[in-house]
Amino acid sequence: MKKDIHPDYKLCQVSCACGNSFETKSNVEAMRIDICSACHPFFTGEQKIVDAAGRVEKFKAKYNMAK
Repeated sequence: MKKDIHPDYKLCQVSCACGNSFETKSNVEAMRIDICSACHPFFTGEQKIVDAAGRVEKFKAKYNMAK
């Protein structure tokens, strides 16, 4: 392997939109993410719909799925 061509590998503080934060290693010092294992539906077993500007209702109305 060639020497001195790889970036520095240092501790990285990861912050999620849900408020969870943890440390990992990366070539950047901080990351902001939208979803993590503490709030992802696969890991929590709960599904929550994040609706931006009424898109869910618009979809349901378009395909007549409104209840």
